[in-house]
Amino acid sequence: MRVIIVGAGEVGYQIAKFLSLESIDVVVIDKDKNKLRRVIEYLDVAVVEGEGGSPSTLMEAEADKADILLAVTDSDETNMIACLLAKVLNIPRKIARIRNPEYFNNERLFSSELLDINPAINPELELAKAVEKLLELPLATDIEEFENGLIKVIGFKIPENAPLIGKTFKKIGTMNNKKFLIGIIVREDKAIIPSGEDVIREGDIIYVPVKKDEVADTLSLLGVSAKPAKKVMILGGGRTGYYIASDIEQKADVKIIEKEAERCKYLTRNLKKALVLHGDGVEERLLVEENIKDMDAFVAVSNNDELNIMAALLAKKLGTKKTVAVVNKIDYILIAHNLGLQAALCPRLLTASTILRYVRRGDILSLTAVAEGKAEIIEGRIGNTSPLIEKTLEEAQPKASLIGAIIRGENVFIPSGSDKILKGDKVIIFTLRESIKNVEKILS
Repeated sequence: MRVIIVGAGEVGYQIAKFLSLESIDVVVIDKDKNKLRRVIEYLDVAVVEGEGGSPSTLMEAEADKADILLAVTDSDETNMIACLLAKVLNIPRKIARIRNPEYFNNERLFSSELLDINPAINPELELAKAVEKLLELPLATDIEEFENGLIKVIGFKIPENAPLIGKTFKKIGTMNNKKFLIGIIVREDKAIIPSGEDVIREGDIIYVPVKKDEVADTLSLLGVSAKPAKKVMILGGGRTGYYIASDIEQKADVKIIEKEAERCKYLTRNLKKALVLHGDGVEERLLVEENIKDMDAFVAVSNNDELNIMAALLAKKLGTKKTVAVVNKIDYILIAHNLGLQAALCPRLLTASTILRYVRRGDILSLTAVAEGKAEIIEGRIGNTSPLIEKTLEEAQPKASLIGAIIRGENVFIPSGSDKILKGDKVIIFTLRESIKNVEKILS
């Protein structure tokens, strides 16, 4: 497979990094020498210096031989022009990052008759959806939905004195006579596919597959509540903050803090119930006056990573129950968790994760990267030639991977080692990056 990536910013860099580790033929295009220098120094991929929307640049990159073109620059117009040229060059799939709502909401613009972009990805909308899912379960660090929400994978950080600390995974799996499976454990900067003898430690982040109708029962084993956040304070009234507030204001009490007066006027005109506050989100007096201690969640989504982390820490200190910080620098994710924030989201990783689904081989329906890209959770369909067909999981579990759920027709179940895989089953697979090739084979 040959992939052309237009844009060597953080999103393009992360995608190139993932793909280069899997021996995929990758070419990165950018006009910024400094961005390309970083790619050359750290990744084993080809680079071309030039405008991504230039025909000569794409020809130099031999884009006519590509299977996929990913246009992920900071310019929507450049991304769309690159995809239009890719259409002329008969590249089978074009994927673009599109942030302007006027473009993104114009379905005809991306249709096969015009730009033929499939899909267009809006980072702010993807981020808003991720935050909204976290607000459904305030103590979760991450929530991913599969099979139209029939099964969720929920990430939890193990708090001090949690009932699971010190217990082996084998013992946890039989608690209260319910199947309880842990797919991935993130411990400090490592991702681990657990064995039955591994032990839960304080501070671990565990990823648990849960059937939709068993969320409350599963959470009770973890000693946490399944009640959604009803009082939410948002720092940052940009596109992401606006999307979150407009989506949840009918079901929660929302306060949104924005520093720019003109943006406050826009929010006031366009939000129906949310309370718009003109002020500084790291001003303790303002937070106290607005009863931060009574908030179920504080979400920091400004454009400043450091501000988001500091504001979330202050909100935690003042008594809010859940803190979420958005960070664009991937290195800040671990820092945020180590400082005690319950969730840290990186829009660039979310975008990269969405795009990776279309690059993977095999019948992959959805995909998300976790642990800063060290592991993935994949929903895929067992192919006709899969080596797993008619084998038990005990016999054929992929190396460095774990099948956490099986969807068979309308039935969803958490499997044990004796369960068999049948042709046409859909599966949720937890896998480390080094085992991606093995997973692709079983889905082919």
